[in-house]
Amino acid sequence: MVIDSKTMASVEEEALLGQDSEEENSELSDDELQEAFAAGLLKPGMNVLVDKPKKFVNNVEGLKQCLADFRKDLPWVERLDLTNLPAANIISQAEEKASAPAAGELDADDDFQREMFFYRQAQATVLEALPLLNRHSIATKRPEDYFAEMAKSDQHMQKIRKKLISKQMIMERSEKAKKLREQRKFGKKVQIEVIQKRQQEKKAMMSAVKKYQKGMTDKLEFLEGDQKMNKESSQGSKKAVNKKGPSAKRKYKDQKFGFGGKKSGKKWNTKESYNDVSGFRAKIAHGKAGKKGKGGKQNKRPGKSVRKKMKNRS
Repeated sequence: MVIDSKTMASVEEEALLGQDSEEENSELSDDELQEAFAAGLLKPGMNVLVDKPKKFVNNVEGLKQCLADFRKDLPWVERLDLTNLPAANIISQAEEKASAPAAGELDADDDFQREMFFYRQAQATVLEALPLLNRHSIATKRPEDYFAEMAKSDQHMQKIRKKLISKQMIMERSEKAKKLREQRKFGKKVQIEVIQKRQQEKKAMMSAVKKYQKGMTDKLEFLEGDQKMNKESSQGSKKAVNKKGPSAKRKYKDQKFGFGGKKSGKKWNTKESYNDVSGFRAKIAHGKAGKKGKGGKQNKRPGKSVRKKMKNRS
């Protein structure tokens, strides 16, 4: 589109003069235009839009120059570009699974397949780029004393930290409250079960007592219920101790001082001890142990009545 303007010397001069004045005072330029329009210098239809065909220029030299700029043979350190195929899937090879699909066989809608392809391609790029960077003496690890300034201030990070801590505290409190509610529910359930069990036992007891009172039964087993329970619990504890065996302390003492031999059943009679009468003493057996030899004194302790009379005399 080209604007075909008619020759207007006076208007052009005013327009040129108005450019400087427009920067200083835009109202002044508007006033000048209004005065020119009032004087008849500006009329409608003076500026007409005329369609003009676009001229195409095939600048071959310029295009070749641009292409040469794109094809600058810079060293790899300046470009740092690599084109790699994805690395081999070692896991699938070790597990003898089917090989991963190639780039052309990937399903574009399968997010997992696509992300794995990108991941393996990045692996292959890293394996090829690290040796090149080391060869050109380019550091690939951050130094220990590296200081990177944060984009956010410390005060802002402290606010974020406080918010995160408060959220964590709220979550912990809610979890504790939830656990307490569950424990209370479980405790109430156990308490109800215990009360129901006691009521059932009491009911069974009362029915057994009524049967005994009516003469329907002569057994008093219902009175021995608690004793049986205690016996069973004590027997169970003894069995548990027996199954458990001696403690480590007992084993250590037995190892240090010896077991000491068998203790129980020492005084039991056997056939040989029953038939052995070598240790029999007639005096001891017939109550004559108080006498001593021929010239010994006999134990003359007064009887009970004599001791009583002696006590009354005193």
